[in-house]
Amino acid sequence: MFTGIVQSVATLEDVQDHQGIRTFVIHFEPGFCDELEIGASVAVDGVCLTVTELLSEVRVKFDVMLQSLNITTLSQYQAGDRVNVERAAKDGAEIGGHPLSGHVDFNTEVLEVRQVEDNYCIRFALPDSWKRYLFPKGYIALNGASLTLAEVDKQQGWFEVWLVPETRRMTTFEDKQAGSFINVESERDTQVVVDTVRDTLQESLGELMPLFEKLLQQPGIDVDSLGPRAKASADNHKED
Repeated sequence: MFTGIVQSVATLEDVQDHQGIRTFVIHFEPGFCDELEIGASVAVDGVCLTVTELLSEVRVKFDVMLQSLNITTLSQYQAGDRVNVERAAKDGAEIGGHPLSGHVDFNTEVLEVRQVEDNYCIRFALPDSWKRYLFPKGYIALNGASLTLAEVDKQQGWFEVWLVPETRRMTTFEDKQAGSFINVESERDTQVVVDTVRDTLQESLGELMPLFEKLLQQPGIDVDSLGPRAKASADNHKED
């Protein structure tokens, strides 16, 4: 498990392909690899990779399987590229962001980058198949960084996040521009709640489900937002 708090930026020193496996040699900042062992997990731009060889105190080798290459941006990387990295969380570690598995759901394109004084706003494309899991003020992990969704437009198919100076300093987001691609891991609890609510409604409404969804869209609400709302309502009842 990871916390979504990027600990450092590392550099891809070497990239090799052999029989469907891509091997990375990554150069880390001094101290990052302290007590790191073969078999340990490291999140590289949000993708959980396993240490296969320790080459030095700052150089580590990782193998990336075909499935990860197909889903993530790791298939596009070249020697010299910079990546966000985080060590696996230890038992009892403070979760500064939100719990992450390191299993990326999809990668998506940067549509626009705007700077407002010291703040960065980045807009990303939102694939149709993942619209149901994203909502304003919800959590999302982008290249391994836990962030809060500022705006989500499901009709036009985009979402935005804002970055404060500290996030920009500790990550590679300032390297990104329109046309860049990033890895996305949506918040797991939200996925479970949304899918459960949708399955329940589908069982109850059957063929009326499309009409119900259309009705909810009239005031700007869609059925996918019921999951987070239902979760919040349940949490409020627990507190009572």
